[in-house]
Amino acid sequence: MTPLEELLAERIRRYGPIPFADFMRECLYHPVHGYYSKAESQRFADYYTSVDVHPIFGRLLARKFGQMWEQLDRPTEFLLVEVGAGVGRLAGHVLDFCKARLPEFYWALRYVAVERSASRREQAASRLERHATAGRLRIAAEIAAQIPAGCIFSNELIDALAVHRMVMREGVLQEICVGCDNEEFVDVVATVSTCAINEYFATQGITLYEGQHAEAGLEACDWITEIGRRIARGFVLTVDYGHRAAELFDERHMRGTLLAYREHCVSEDFYASPGEQDLTAHVNFTALETWGRRSGLETATLTSQTAFLLALGEANEFADLYDPGQNEAEQIRARLQLKTLIHPEGMGERFQVLLQRKGLGGRLR
Repeated sequence: MTPLEELLAERIRRYGPIPFADFMRECLYHPVHGYYSKAESQRFADYYTSVDVHPIFGRLLARKFGQMWEQLDRPTEFLLVEVGAGVGRLAGHVLDFCKARLPEFYWALRYVAVERSASRREQAASRLERHATAGRLRIAAEIAAQIPAGCIFSNELIDALAVHRMVMREGVLQEICVGCDNEEFVDVVATVSTCAINEYFATQGITLYEGQHAEAGLEACDWITEIGRRIARGFVLTVDYGHRAAELFDERHMRGTLLAYREHCVSEDFYASPGEQDLTAHVNFTALETWGRRSGLETATLTSQTAFLLALGEANEFADLYDPGQNEAEQIRARLQLKTLIHPEGMGERFQVLLQRKGLGGRLR
């Protein structure tokens, strides 16, 4: 058993079955044994993200953030908060590009890399020391209570927030909790643990099909509501994979969307090696829009990563793709990496980009 497995098993033996959301949260974020609490020891160990494909992803995001600064009438300080910053790879791409290509914006920029894991914060501090020394970067464990003007953004964060597992049986919505039988974790079907789950589905007008499994992302709803409260004027940008509710809970998703990732292998063995594998569920963008409105966030756009990146890159024919001094072979390689990011069969249509805004009056862009 992994150390976390022993801790969870003891908790269940002592207090009874727990909601899957509690199990998932511990697996990913336990301060000592959680999957995301450990230092990043090997890049691409279990999966890779858009950030890992090519710096163009961060460079185009930097251009978008510069546009946001302009829309906010160039405030003296633009607070750019990346939630789930990890070891600072994306932050480095954004800040390096801003310093080189968007100098006016760079000097207004206050980048806050928010990361729960102490070990990953240390790795980020080492990677980004040059920008911290210049006063452009701060690394933090929590999001600031108030963001006067700026943007809060995340890349593949919401899919890793804890979810409740649900199933419809004989017309009754029930919850799949985690029990322990002979030292093994097992599904235990029980009554719904909180009325917030019923509200989650009712608010979106969703009724599951008989026998359908699904996830209720209450933590994502709480997250976006709180983010909306903290930002006074600016934007929330979310890049992740998922769908609006009507598609997420349709007949094509009868088994739900929860998956486990380890060493680039995908499985539905959610209970294997707690703390040693990633657990993710598709993002419900309808929920982010709905709960975001409760704290003043207005949806500007929801589009594919393909459309989002093309709109940013086509203005200068993706000149940001190339580094100075690259030979023809290196440029060809860079173009192939770009295709991975924007091609419909790659990451382009799998990932969606939700842009929400607050306090901009009638200027919806």
